[in-house]
Amino acid sequence: MVCISILILTSCEDVIEVDLNEAPPRLVVEASINILENGASFNSFIKLTTTAPFFDNEIPVVEDASIQIKDEDGMIYPFEHIGSGRYDGLFFPIHNMEYTLEILYKGETYIGSTQFESTVPLEYVEQRDDGGFSGEDIELKVFFTDPVGEGNYYFFKGNSERGLVLDVLSDEFFDGNSIFGYYLVEDLAKGDQVQFNLYGIDEAFYNYMFILLQQTGGGGGPFETQPATVRGNIVNKTNPENYPLGYFRISELSTLSYTVQ
Repeated sequence: MVCISILILTSCEDVIEVDLNEAPPRLVVEASINILENGASFNSFIKLTTTAPFFDNEIPVVEDASIQIKDEDGMIYPFEHIGSGRYDGLFFPIHNMEYTLEILYKGETYIGSTQFESTVPLEYVEQRDDGGFSGEDIELKVFFTDPVGEGNYYFFKGNSERGLVLDVLSDEFFDGNSIFGYYLVEDLAKGDQVQFNLYGIDEAFYNYMFILLQQTGGGGGPFETQPATVRGNIVNKTNPENYPLGYFRISELSTLSYTVQ
């Protein structure tokens, strides 16, 4: 007689609940006014969202705020909500003029001030096909010439379907010289279209973005969840403890498109 012994193993799963501290939502302001070198507006908008719990998949948008930009002479430029938390308006700034962003939301007033920062033209692109750690990647350098004797700061963006590269530069060590923005992403290939943008910024935005890029590793965008809170140049005048996140900047923009060879 043959005896067959059957051992049935069962497993159980424990559900672990993570108790995260939840804070009241804060206003998040993405106020990027970009003006092309020829004076035309380029992708200029103000977008309002709020912070959300860590495990939420959607970012709440703000659709009921009142927004305006005011110059130092008292001229007011209203911005109207056009959907998905985005506000647009007719606004063409001039140099050496102070501009103040005013946002009224839930009975509280948020204010940020800045000036229109100029930039320089992007000139040409150099391509290498033996770049990167492997020596087999395509790397691109897009060059521009910094003005002599000026304290300039730049925000650089390179973007294609292969990836986004962000960087900030100060001319402290290349004043008056030719310098470049560097673009290296995985799988960049012949025929890919790369868009380069160079924005003029001030020192405060340079410092702000420098910290953000350190925390995000230079990719993925500056408005992802951060390991530490980085304060921008917008304050809550009604309730300072309920400070917002984000930044208000006005930048002249140079843009250059390149097809990988």
